[in-house]
Amino acid sequence: MTETTAAMKQAQRPAADAAPVGRRRRRRRHLGSHVFLMLLLAALLAPVVWALLSAFKPANDIVRSPLTFDPSAVTFDNYAAMFQDVPLGQSFVNTTVVLVFKGAITMFFAPLAAYAFAKYRFVGQNLIFGAVLVTLMMPTIVLIVPLLLQMKSLGWVDTYQALILPGSVDAFAIFWMRQVIAAVPDELLDAARVDGSGEFGTFLRVVVPVIRPGLAGLAVLTIMNIYNDFVWPVVVASSERMATLQVMLSTLAQNITGNRIGADYATVTAELLAASSVALVPLLVLFIVLQRHFINGILAGSVKG
Repeated sequence: MTETTAAMKQAQRPAADAAPVGRRRRRRRHLGSHVFLMLLLAALLAPVVWALLSAFKPANDIVRSPLTFDPSAVTFDNYAAMFQDVPLGQSFVNTTVVLVFKGAITMFFAPLAAYAFAKYRFVGQNLIFGAVLVTLMMPTIVLIVPLLLQMKSLGWVDTYQALILPGSVDAFAIFWMRQVIAAVPDELLDAARVDGSGEFGTFLRVVVPVIRPGLAGLAVLTIMNIYNDFVWPVVVASSERMATLQVMLSTLAQNITGNRIGADYATVTAELLAASSVALVPLLVLFIVLQRHFINGILAGSVKG
């Protein structure tokens, strides 16, 4: 009996010794992953932090010693000069108007179209959805000339209509929401219909609460795409009166040198950094506030329907 007990203890000892070894290996892997992610984060944030800090440095210091920062020399002159030289406020207003109306159209119509593709069966369904995906694959530059000719024939060049309506019902938004809505159980929809709910009421009361994470992720992506859009606004509304924020930033150097005689490279660089910092802050705050919803939306959009 004693020999059997000793043999059992000897057999259990390697398993007991292996458990701490396995835990140490997992800790080392986790530590390595965290170190790698921290280094990657530092590499990605370094240019952003440098731009934000340099905007508060004197113009000559940005060029003379770009990698140093002296807190005692912090100045707001770059921001004051930038707002004086460039009508950045009007470009913010234009961007806000486009963002609100175009974003609202996308968030209203794209989920409805995706609901039809995901939960209805009709003639030509796959063909129509394939056509939507084809438009998603086409480069934006291919569509610019036809769209510009349409805007000209309608008399909408250099207007809010031209900035808002083209591309407001985005193919990617429809595809994204179709993947999310396809995961909603059909039994929920059938139960709502049995209770007498109409189709739009079923979508509004049953589908929307279930797909809320996907809608949040789509909202963040839509805001970022509209806010950062440059190619179409610079083509259809390049005047200073209708210029969006990204268009104004692209012409900032010319505006500064045109409004200030003798503006040197350091002055232009300092005001460019100040303007870029002002443009960066809203998106940065938005992503920090909605980070959890954005990640949940990404996961919801990855569900295979």
